[in-house]
Amino acid sequence: MDNVELFERLGLAIAIGAAVGVERHWRERDEPEGGRTAGIRTFTLFGMAGGVAGLLERSFGVASSYSGITLTGFLIAIALVMAIFEMREAIAEKTYSVTSVVAAILTFGLGALAALGDMALASAGGAALVTILASREFLHQAIRRLTWVELRSAVILLAMTFVLRPILPDTPVGPFGGVSPKSIVMLAIMLASISFAGYVAVRMFGSTRGDVLAGAIGGLVSSTGTTVAFARRSASGEDGTTLSAGAISASAVSLLRTALLVATLAQTLLPVLLWPLVAGAAVLALYALILARSHQSTGGEVAPGNPFELAAVAKMALLLTCVAFLARAATQQFGGAGLIFASALSALADVDAATVTVASLLPSLQPGVAAQAVGVAALTNMAAKAVYGSVFGCARFSWHLWGATALSAAAALGAWALGSVV
Repeated sequence: MDNVELFERLGLAIAIGAAVGVERHWRERDEPEGGRTAGIRTFTLFGMAGGVAGLLERSFGVASSYSGITLTGFLIAIALVMAIFEMREAIAEKTYSVTSVVAAILTFGLGALAALGDMALASAGGAALVTILASREFLHQAIRRLTWVELRSAVILLAMTFVLRPILPDTPVGPFGGVSPKSIVMLAIMLASISFAGYVAVRMFGSTRGDVLAGAIGGLVSSTGTTVAFARRSASGEDGTTLSAGAISASAVSLLRTALLVATLAQTLLPVLLWPLVAGAAVLALYALILARSHQSTGGEVAPGNPFELAAVAKMALLLTCVAFLARAATQQFGGAGLIFASALSALADVDAATVTVASLLPSLQPGVAAQAVGVAALTNMAAKAVYGSVFGCARFSWHLWGATALSAAAALGAWALGSVV
């Protein structure tokens, strides 16, 4: 390692300490000189101490059988000194907080990481540390507003994601490619996450803006899952107008995502499909925007209900899994001759699968047939979401969804016909 890199690593360690010190000093900026345990200078020195300890460890630890002694000694000394002074401050002010002690230890550790390990990881860790420290008021307020239902839903979602999913087998079971138990749980997690994200967005931004924002975000993951989740919420008594605006915005994002997939995986189809997809997405986005702007609240916001019900989420996941299974079976039975029909069946669950499949077969397909398959899949997916909205949602939700779907389909078909004539 040359001298330039050594200076860079030590400079990063000092910068991490200074960044943490700015936040710590700002929080106690009204204290008189000598009235705070540690400020910008002290935390800068903590970061520098970590960097120096790391460089010493790098110099002596390689040739010694007692590697780690230097770092351990520095860390114990800093932790003891910081703990003593923090305890004296806590006794004087009658407070109970160990945040500054932990921040000092982490600052030293990140400084050592900058000297010994990955500099990018040390930079990211420093940024994360400052962000957490600066978010005290926001986090405390969020915890005060947190209800038991929200906490329980978050715990269930985390357990499904990090406990249940890893232990399930990934090997498909059954004919026609089978069904993977892990894929069913992943679909349930996706649906639950969309519902929870929508709940959080409504709590933060209100029902009108929250539902539209949550729908647009959900459309990046699965517009079909978002539509089903919003339909269930409308049937439970929540505002069908704002929820339909969210579902429509999810469909708009889905069409734009399909255009991006085509541009990435099947560039030869882009001249044919770009304008129909963009036209359909524009109509949907405009419809959702008009709904959101014209909606007038009547007597205050309705408090959202349970972030998600596990039984209902599991049923929806099983339903969509069955639809996807039937689509794969039809694809294998009909083969290339039934590509358009198979794409339509696949789109009952998700349009991405049909798009990716057509793109993979493109070298052996005529561009016209491939474009028709993707177009039919997009239209079928829009119609399927409208049907799901009618089955699982309230009448107002269904009416708006069908209206937006019809207008969007007309715009897309018009753009397709205009492109064919030109």
